[in-house]
Amino acid sequence: MSVINPETGTNVHEIAERIYRISTPIDLPDGTAFSFNQYLIDDDEPLLFHTGLRQLFPFVLEGVESILPVTRLRHVAFSHVEADECGALNDWLAVAPQAAPLCGTIAAIVSVNDLADRAPRALADGEALSLGQHTVRWIDAPHLPHGWECGFLMEERTGTMLSGDLFTQPGRGLPALTDTDILGPSEAFRGAMDYFSHSKNAGELLEKLARHNPTTLACMHGSAWRGDGASLLRALAGELAR
Repeated sequence: MSVINPETGTNVHEIAERIYRISTPIDLPDGTAFSFNQYLIDDDEPLLFHTGLRQLFPFVLEGVESILPVTRLRHVAFSHVEADECGALNDWLAVAPQAAPLCGTIAAIVSVNDLADRAPRALADGEALSLGQHTVRWIDAPHLPHGWECGFLMEERTGTMLSGDLFTQPGRGLPALTDTDILGPSEAFRGAMDYFSHSKNAGELLEKLARHNPTTLACMHGSAWRGDGASLLRALAGELAR
């Protein structure tokens, strides 16, 4: 583990080839340990997925700059419009003058064209974007787990799905990458704090994600996971169908 801020515990790990998790542990108001993760793809056109909360911006910035100069950032992406997903968006645009927001078309139309200080690059469902050696593909997933504009990025070279709030796990986000069970802990957390919209299309959308056959799931909260991602997504679909 590389701790880049001993005071906050913010740490950086490489979870796939040139894909880094920047994680900051916190305590929720009820005392539950939790973590906020951002993912940085280091390439010709570097991409940050999740901006973090505004109050976490200085610490996430430290994490990014431990890997590359922030002025190299070209894309600031997120799954859906929510404070921990894009609260610090304009802070990133201020320090990375060549960067633009990257989101789905619905997010651009309903929110990001207005709230961002710079016009977004909006990706259609299934549209791919080359970063250099890595390629990310946008996958629309409305209301999964929440937000009409929700979607995910699939990095095709490494098989890494930037999976947002799916498989949210409590705790301090360690280990950074695991191959042990995350469905059980994430379902227990959902049972206590149900953050899913329970869309009637959830099963179909999870199957849509599974068909991309991810081998790494880059979760926003908790450990990233490595293994048969298609099977894990289908297992989640089974839990939601109960």
